[in-house]
Amino acid sequence: MRSLDGAKDQQGTVMATHTTKMLIIGSGPAGLSAAIYGARAGMQPIVVQGLQPGGQLTITTDVENYPGFRDVIQGPWLMQEMQAQAEHVGTRMLWDTIVSVDMSGSPFRAIGDGGDIYEGDTLVIATGAQAKWLGASGEQEFSGKGVSACATCDGFFYRGKKVVVIGGGNTAVEEALYLTNHSQDVTLIHRRDSLRAEKILQDRLFAHPNIKVLWNKAVERFVGEGGLTGVELKDTVTGETMVEPADGAFVAIGHAPATELFRGKLELDSSGYIIVEPGTPKTAIPGVFACGDVMDHTYRQAVTAAGTGCMAALDAERYLATKEFAARG
Repeated sequence: MRSLDGAKDQQGTVMATHTTKMLIIGSGPAGLSAAIYGARAGMQPIVVQGLQPGGQLTITTDVENYPGFRDVIQGPWLMQEMQAQAEHVGTRMLWDTIVSVDMSGSPFRAIGDGGDIYEGDTLVIATGAQAKWLGASGEQEFSGKGVSACATCDGFFYRGKKVVVIGGGNTAVEEALYLTNHSQDVTLIHRRDSLRAEKILQDRLFAHPNIKVLWNKAVERFVGEGGLTGVELKDTVTGETMVEPADGAFVAIGHAPATELFRGKLELDSSGYIIVEPGTPKTAIPGVFACGDVMDHTYRQAVTAAGTGCMAALDAERYLATKEFAARG
């Protein structure tokens, strides 16, 4: 790893060039796990942290399902510890936002918004995905205080309470079904009169005695004092409004993977997730790996993201070892 003087910008400022055996874009559980394994393999990784250092866990309060902690821990604390561990074993963390990438050949090159150049013999993409939000009044105010975008993460905190799920696709139906493990009173709210979810999921939903569906209802705002107490709804047919009482509301209208940088350069699926070789983090470009939520639209958990980050680092190390062996003839 080294930093060199690079090109000059329009004002004549010299931009730095940072080189490494393993360049990681993204600093959530996937990126930091890749960094830990990569550093321990002597690859001296560079992590470019991006707009949200630490990923989605930095905006999550209570974390109760990450292995190794008997008590509830805080998401930001967990990411601080992961970063400290990565740095301790030899990772270099750099604050920058990547605005363009060149994956036409090794070394792979990324350009930061300030003009700095990052070059890696391997590239690990761990840019993650963001939950889509409604944008309704009170949504952010009650985030972590009754409003969530992940039933698997937060459903446990609503044991025996009344919860609602907002959405009509597979994610919404799956989250409603999951929440019946904790609640006897689950309501699915959908703005239309039919669901988009797969029929088998719909059949399970309609057959469940603890789930009811409110059709043609759009969320106007989330209401409460200090914590969520209900959701104000507007009938999309009659225009009438009502308040549905709720202790917890789960917004389940999908996720948006952070893959704009890679459009036209890597193969993406119809939802924008990076396509990898099944069971691996390998993309179609040798030496380029994708891990975490940017390639996983099924599980989207911190522990699974960390696992694929480990896989990406191990495969990156093997890729370089094979390449170096072949070069020696």
